[in-house]
Amino acid sequence: MDTQRRTAVNEIEPASRNFAEVTEPVSQLNGHKAPAMDAASFHSASQRILDAVNTVIDGKSEAARLALTVLLAQGHLLLEDVPGVGKTLLAKTLAKTIDCTVSRIQFTPDLLPSDVTGVSIYNQSSRLFEFRPGAVFANIVIGDEINRASAKTQSALLECMEEHQVTVDGNSYKLDEPFMVVATQNPIEMEGTYPLPEAQRDRFMARISMGYPDRDSEIEMLETHQATSPLAKVSAVVTAADVAAMIATVQQIYVSQAVKEYTVSVGRATRQSPLLRLGASPRSMLQLLRAAKATAALDGRDFVLPDDVSNVAESVLAHRIILDRKASSAGETPRSVLHGILSRLPVSQDLADAPARSAPRTPPASRLRGNH
Repeated sequence: MDTQRRTAVNEIEPASRNFAEVTEPVSQLNGHKAPAMDAASFHSASQRILDAVNTVIDGKSEAARLALTVLLAQGHLLLEDVPGVGKTLLAKTLAKTIDCTVSRIQFTPDLLPSDVTGVSIYNQSSRLFEFRPGAVFANIVIGDEINRASAKTQSALLECMEEHQVTVDGNSYKLDEPFMVVATQNPIEMEGTYPLPEAQRDRFMARISMGYPDRDSEIEMLETHQATSPLAKVSAVVTAADVAAMIATVQQIYVSQAVKEYTVSVGRATRQSPLLRLGASPRSMLQLLRAAKATAALDGRDFVLPDDVSNVAESVLAHRIILDRKASSAGETPRSVLHGILSRLPVSQDLADAPARSAPRTPPASRLRGNH
C-alpha cells in the first residue's frame, strides 16, 4: 500500500505553490487576522517547540509531535494513560513553550460548570450584573483528570471546544485565539469517576496514550529529574501570534480531491465494519484531514499525501469508535480494527495509477527545506 501511495506525488502536488506564496490571512488572534508563515519560519518555530518539549519529556518525541500537530490543526487533545507517565507534564510543557495565557483546572466531583465557564455577579454599587470569566478563558486550558468531574461540569466544555465561545445568562463571550484544551484522564481507576460520553470524546481531535518510557530514557530521567524538574528551565520559544501564523499556514496546505476521497473512504469503512457498533462521525473526518494537513506542514510539504492521513488516523479515530461486543470479547481493540481497515482499504485509483504529468522536478519537501 505504501508503494501505491508514493507513486502519485505529482497527482497531489499543485503545480507551483509553497508556504511563502500563501499570504491570505486566515487564523485570528484576538480579533486580528494573522498572515501565514514562510517555510523557514514555520520550520524554525515548530522545531523550537519540539526541542523544548523533548528536553522535559524523555523518550516521547512522537507524543510531543502529535500534541503539536493537534495545536496547529486547531484541535483539542486527550491524554489517557496510567498515573505517573507524564500526561500532565506534557500538557504543562507544551503550554509553557508558548508565550500565551494558560490555565489549569483540577477536575473534582464538586467542581461546578460556573467554575469552568464563569459566572455573572451582581455589583451592588452599579446595580448591574458583571461577568467574571472562568478558567476556560485562556489560550491553553489544561484539564487534569477530566473524568473526575460530573457530567454536568464536563458538558460545560462542549460549547467552548466546538465553537470557541461561552454562553452565560444568554450572553455569548468569544474565547481568545489560539484556543486548545488539553485534558488528562486515568483509564484504570474508575471509582468516583464519570466516563466521558461519546459526544464529549468526539470533541477531542486526538487521544494519546503515553506509555512507559524505554530503559535508557527512564535511566536518563532518574539522572536529570532528581533535584529539580526540567520544566522549571523551560521558557517560551514562540508567541501566541507565532502560533496563530503557523495555524494560518496549516490551513493553506493543499489537499487534492483524491486525498479527500481517500479520507472519506476511511470514515465510511469504519461505519460499515462488522467489528464496530459505532463508526467515525463526519466531524471526525474533518478533524482527520486537519491533522493530516498539520502533519504535512511539519514534514516540510505544502500538500497532503495519503500517508499523512493514515499516520494520524489511529490517534484521531480510535477514541471515537465503539467495538461490537463480539469483537471486544475476541480481543479486538479500536486500534487493531483501524489498523486492519487501513491495511485493506485500497488507495484511490487516481493516486495509484496517475502517471508523471511533467518532467521530473525537485521534490517539494526538498524545495521547502532548502530555504532553511
